[in-house]
Parts: sequence; structure tokens; C-alpha cells
Amino acid sequence: METVAILILIIAVVFVFSAISVVPQQHAWVVERLGKFHAVLSPGLNFLMPFIDRVAYKHSLKEIPLDVPSQVCITKDNTQLRVDGILYFQVTDPMRASYGASNYVIAITQLAQTSLRSVIGRMELDKTFEERDSINAAVVQALDEAALNWGVKVLRYEIKDLEPPEAILRSMQAQITAEREKRALIAASEGRRQEQINIATGEREAAIARSEGDKQAEINKAQGEAAAITAVADATADAIRKIAASIREPGGEQAVQLKVAEKAVDAYAQLAQKNNTMIVPGNMSEVGGLIGTAMALMKGNRP
Repeated sequence: METVAILILIIAVVFVFSAISVVPQQHAWVVERLGKFHAVLSPGLNFLMPFIDRVAYKHSLKEIPLDVPSQVCITKDNTQLRVDGILYFQVTDPMRASYGASNYVIAITQLAQTSLRSVIGRMELDKTFEERDSINAAVVQALDEAALNWGVKVLRYEIKDLEPPEAILRSMQAQITAEREKRALIAASEGRRQEQINIATGEREAAIARSEGDKQAEINKAQGEAAAITAVADATADAIRKIAASIREPGGEQAVQLKVAEKAVDAYAQLAQKNNTMIVPGNMSEVGGLIGTAMALMKGNRP
């Protein structure tokens, strides 16, 4: 009797444990009842019918990276190109992922390779290096349309490496080297051209500056000479005015005559001293008259 009770207890424990299922977070379990799809278990505690329900498929709902094997693609200009990439996808419908394809991972991988060959076949070799983003977007679009039936969402595709043949690599390197040398020569010629322009511009500006300086110097000189002439003329005019005013005063004319007589006598005296030859005026009466006038004026001016 006790043996039967223990057996019943063991069966009950097994029954209870088989009826309880705990699904981890970001996972989905597909349950079949008597071989037919029944439900998708969400994360947490779930109860099943023992011996009737069974967990047929377990899917992770996380983003999954999938390495796409490298393959040889033919470009539009008939150049072989080895390409490999990585694909990121996520299970969005566990029921379709279980029954839509026998193996959705293999299906996605094969479709990614065929889509990549198709996209690269429409491009030339140089464009494949320049338009990686376009290639990635085209592959994702092609995969996303087909993967909906598999309960999978293709998030993105990234090309890891583009490897052309060795001969193409050497020619590309030679082309890059030639292009760099061309840019260097152009840069050097532009530098020399700019240098000549700078030198010519500097010489022109220096010549203009020198001419402006010479012009200003001539202007300053002319203005100085004009100012000097004006000052001399003003002084002479002032002296003349003072002399004229003095002449108009009483005794002014006699003073002028006296001054003229003195200058004449001094002039004759200096001529006699500076020359070995005696210079005698042609009309001695004029000299005597000047001397006499001067003596008379000096006597007349004495008090």
C-alpha cells in the first residue's frame, strides 16, 4: 500500500513539473498539442498539459549577428570581386519562424549571397568601393521582403571586405600613385604661380609707394620753397613799407641820400681793395658830389 502511495506521489510530482514551463526573457517557445501548433509561450511562468502539450521550438528574440560566408561576385565590367559581410536579423514571429522555413538561418544566408551577387553585378568595380551604403541597403531590402514569410526581420547588412584580384590591386595602386603625383605637381605649380604673383604684386606696391613718397617729397619741397619765397616777399614788403614811412617823415629824404652816398663810397673803396688795378670813375664830379652831399647831410644832422 505504501509502495503504491509513493508511486502515485512520484507520478504527481512528474506531472506537476511537466506541466510547468518557465520561459526566459527575450525568448519565445512554440507549443504543439498532439502534433499541432497550439500557442506561443511568453516569458515567465506557463502551464502545459502533460503528455499532450510539448515545446516544439525555442526561439531567441534578441538581435542575432550572422556571418555571411565570402563569395566571388562579377561586376558590370567583368571583374571578379571577393565579398564577405555580416547580417543582423531578429525573430519577430515565432510561429512563422517555426513553420515558415525548415531552417531560416540557412535561407537568410543563401538569399543574402544571391542578392549581393545581383547588386554587385549591376555596378562597375570603382562604384562598388564608393557605394557600400547603397549595396548594403539593396541587400537589406531584398532580404526583408522574403524574410517576412519566415517570421524574421532583417535589420541591416554590412560589407566587411571587398577584395579584388591581385592584378587589379596593383593597377589600382599604380593609379592612386599617379594621381597623387599629379596632385603634387599641380600643387607645386600653383605654389610657384602664386609666388610669382606675390612677388609681382609686392614690386608693384613698392614702386607705387616709392612714387608716392617722391611725389610727396616734391610737394613738400615746393610748398617749403613757396613758403620761403612768401616769407622773404612779406619781409621785403614790410621793409619797403617801413622805409617809405620813414622817408615821409621830416628829414627822411636827407637820410636816404646820406645812406646812398655812404653805400657808393663803400663800394668804390671795396673795389679798390680787392683789385690790383686802380678803378677810377669816369665822372669824378659825381663822386665828389656824392661825398659833398654826404658831408653836408652829416653836418646838417649834427645838433
